[in-house]
Order: sequence, then structure tokens, then C-alpha cells
Amino acid sequence: MRPFAAILLAGCGLALWPFCCAAFAEEAQVVDGIAAVVNGDVITYSQVRALSAPREKLLRQQFTGQELEKKLIELRQLALKDLIDRRLVIQAFKKESYQIPDHIVDERMQQIIRESFGGDRNTFIKTLEAQNYTLGEFKEKELERIMVSAMRSHNVKMNSIISPTKVEDYYRKHRDEFTSKEQIKLRMIMIPGQKDTASAPAQKALAEEVLGKLAAGEEFDRTAQAYSEDSTRDNGGDWGWIERNTLAAPLEKFAFNMPVGRISNIIDYAGNYYILKVEDKRGGTTRSLAQARDDIEKKLIQEEAQGIQERWIAGLRAKAYIKTF
Repeated sequence: MRPFAAILLAGCGLALWPFCCAAFAEEAQVVDGIAAVVNGDVITYSQVRALSAPREKLLRQQFTGQELEKKLIELRQLALKDLIDRRLVIQAFKKESYQIPDHIVDERMQQIIRESFGGDRNTFIKTLEAQNYTLGEFKEKELERIMVSAMRSHNVKMNSIISPTKVEDYYRKHRDEFTSKEQIKLRMIMIPGQKDTASAPAQKALAEEVLGKLAAGEEFDRTAQAYSEDSTRDNGGDWGWIERNTLAAPLEKFAFNMPVGRISNIIDYAGNYYILKVEDKRGGTTRSLAQARDDIEKKLIQEEAQGIQERWIAGLRAKAYIKTF
């Protein structure tokens, strides 16, 4: 057996085994069976359900009927694919005669108890028992997780230097990722085109009167409280910070092109009269290539690593006997 210390060092930053009661206990009444065979290793329906159960619970809250059934089928197919890939990686680990030292698994168990159970081993054991899960079974699952992460780290070898040309090309094609969202702090007064038995000309005259008061120096918020019929009337017409696509297109065009502090003329839209004031602006700026370079390099390195890993897994699948049921 060959020690796997070097690979383990690369995989030390692994996430803890997720503790989820639903993953162990959800739909325990379902009759078990064989979901897939991978080079002679069996994957059962209960294993698929255990992996998909937390997400299934969310889907059942969001969907019903045929749409729910479709989502559940898709989720379980993804869970089965993930289990098949894990099994292939574990088989590759064993084929290479690698070995995970016992103390590595023990240290991981202690980490779980310390970080998830406040160091209380008895609570940890009782939680496993309540989920009909033995300590040995949990330890075996954690060992497999370490195997999978270590093998992936071992096989995903890549150049950690991304060429400046690739960085510049990504920046040019994805400038929107480095542009902050444009926002304005808006106040609005809305005078309806008709109110009760009043005619449109009378309401237009009222809007002109309100604009005149604002031009004479009256406070916008107090004027809005007195005259506006907008839902923000009680707050002095305050819409707070808004982004594009919040207002109707004609109003947005005016609002986002107004200078800070300026009060608009009367805007006639959809039979009503609007007066806008932009109190502040922020965002809408784009980080320079120099500012974004480090983030782009990290993203491209992650994408390259993902591609290498997917090709490696695809190679394992191509050489394996896999039958699903």
C-alpha cells in the first residue's frame, strides 16, 4: 500500500461532511433496489435518495404536480451521476493501492465533532443513532470523501499561470461583470390625470402649480406629502435607491439622465403627470483591467481546473462498465 500524504496535503481544505437529518431519514419507507452498477460496485436507490433528499424537500415546497415530478426526476438523475463519478474515483484510488492513514480520518472526525457539535462527542453519537447511522458507517463515508478529494487534487494538475492575452480577452468580453450597477436615489410626485370629477386640464394645471412651488423653493418631500398620489406619498415621495428596470421606460429615461439635485419638468406618461428629483447617484463605474486582473486570473484558473477534472472523470467513465436501472 502506498502512502497518500502528498495528495492529502493538497486536499486538506475540504468541507466538512454535511449533517442533514433529511439526507439520512427522508422517505425511509421507499423500497430499496439497485440504481446502478459501476464495475461491479452497486449503487442503491436509497443512496440516491439520501443524496438528493435535502434538495427534494426544497422542490416540494416550490413545485407541485407534473412540474414537481419532472424536477424530482432531474434531481435524482444528477444525484445518481454524482454517485457514479464518486465510485469511479474511489475505484481509481484503490487501483493505485493508495492508503489514507488512520490518523487523518480520526483527525477529521474530531474536527467535525469540534466544529459541528461544540466538542461534545456524546451529542455527535446520539445524533448518528437518531438517524439510524452507525459511527462506522459515518467514518466510512468520511473516508470516501477524503479519497475523492485527494484523488481529484492529485489528478487535476495544471499551470497556475494564465497568459495576459487570456486575461485581456476575458475582460474585453465580460466588461459587464466588472461594472457596478447604476443606482439613483429618487423622489417622485405623481398627479393623476383625472381625479373624481376633475378634468384632465384641471389636473395638468395642478401639476404646473406644484412644479411652480418647487421652483420657488418649497421642500420636495413636504410638497409630495401634500399633493402626490403615488404610493410613497407618506414618505415624501421617497423611492430610495433604485436600479434600472424599476420604473416604466419613459420615466427611467428621464430619471437616470438627470443631474443630482435637479427637479424635472412635468412628465406626461400613461395619463398621469410626474415630477422627479434625483437626490444622489452611485455605481455605473467599470473597474479597470489592472483592478480586475487578479479576479480574472483566479476565475480562469478555476475554470481550467474544472475542465481538467471533467476530462479526467470522462476518461474514467469511458473505461468503466456502468449500467443504470
